[in-house]
Amino acid sequence: MPQPVSPPYENERTSERIRRYGKVLLDRVHARGTAINCPLPDHMTLRSFSLGEVAEILSVSDSYLRQLSIDGLGPTPELGTAGRRSYTLRQINELRAYLASARPKDALKFWPRRREGEKQQIISVAAGPARTTTAFYLVQGLALQGFRVLAVDLDSNGSLSEMFGYCSSVKPVRSIYAAIRYDDEQASISTVIRPTHFDGLDLVPGSFELSRFEEESARRYVSEGPRYSDVSVRIVSALKEVEADYDVVVIAGAPECSFLTVGAFEAATGMLVTVHPKLAEIAPTALFLNLFSHFVSLIEKVGRSVNYDFIKFLVTRHDPRDVSEQETVALLRDSLGDDLLTATVWESDAIRVARLKERSLYELSAGAVGRSAYEQAMISLNSVNAEVMDIISEVWGRPPIYVSQVSRSTTAGKAKSQSRRLSK
Repeated sequence: MPQPVSPPYENERTSERIRRYGKVLLDRVHARGTAINCPLPDHMTLRSFSLGEVAEILSVSDSYLRQLSIDGLGPTPELGTAGRRSYTLRQINELRAYLASARPKDALKFWPRRREGEKQQIISVAAGPARTTTAFYLVQGLALQGFRVLAVDLDSNGSLSEMFGYCSSVKPVRSIYAAIRYDDEQASISTVIRPTHFDGLDLVPGSFELSRFEEESARRYVSEGPRYSDVSVRIVSALKEVEADYDVVVIAGAPECSFLTVGAFEAATGMLVTVHPKLAEIAPTALFLNLFSHFVSLIEKVGRSVNYDFIKFLVTRHDPRDVSEQETVALLRDSLGDDLLTATVWESDAIRVARLKERSLYELSAGAVGRSAYEQAMISLNSVNAEVMDIISEVWGRPPIYVSQVSRSTTAGKAKSQSRRLSK
């Protein structure tokens, strides 16, 4: 007599059922073309860049790069169909080193890494909307321009880290907690720095450990009195250990009212505050500035001065066609003057689509999100990053070059687009 067959899943354990739900949902989402969240780091790779893209990044002509390749100078590009040349980011940096050596008068343009006597820039991206996305595009933009960059994620949820494939909920990662903890197990920050798929860009991931640090700091605050200064010193000291290894550090993700926030405020040499151009969002920005002022005053009360090289404001998620947003941007510019960046980050479907694909626009080609939307978003992002890089150059006593470089690239790009349209 045949044995009765158990209904599917009848004997599965609770953990197995929950895992099954997750697998079904991920499979369905993946089948519809959306990237699965939290890929493991070794699955993330960066595409190669076409000769035209490399020429734009380096601000040289296509023909010049092509001739270098023909002459066997610089790194050997990969040859694709129809002999099209492409370069990895590592090769682009090798090109930078070669060009800086071959054209010493333009060395700073090609090889912008800080020289002796130029202090490391530590930029804290604070408050406001899209701050994690802002930090994400800033660190990638800096890396593409040849800077050595360290991104520090102070979010216990690891929002920035996920964008680089480090997902602490899937695979536990160590955070800066290891370097600033209060007990004898404190380690060097170098033990928690992780590589990314961008040559020259490393990451200190965020993880649940940071919540533990906040709890420990709160207990010390209650039992021993104000300890903000202690937290600040720990973060400053941790970053000091790797000062020689990076030109720019970008700190992101710290909750607005936390001990980690105070540490980020003191460690920073410059602040970047994001603002949404809606009148209702101005009041929260003003309230954050009051909180910012309060935290800095606590640091000053223990006898340490806080002197930023810059405090700049950035308008994000901006629709330049919206009249009310135009008025709000005008209000911000009238109130903040030159401390409001000229460029704004536009509201963009291309950026949203890239996020769904678990990538940035720098990692995708125009065809992945639509050429027109891609080009408009890239103009916006590159213009913002160029302003920030020129601010860094000014702090280092260098002439500004990046805004004008982006302007030239934009003009050239428009000419190419027009040429393509006319040729059809």
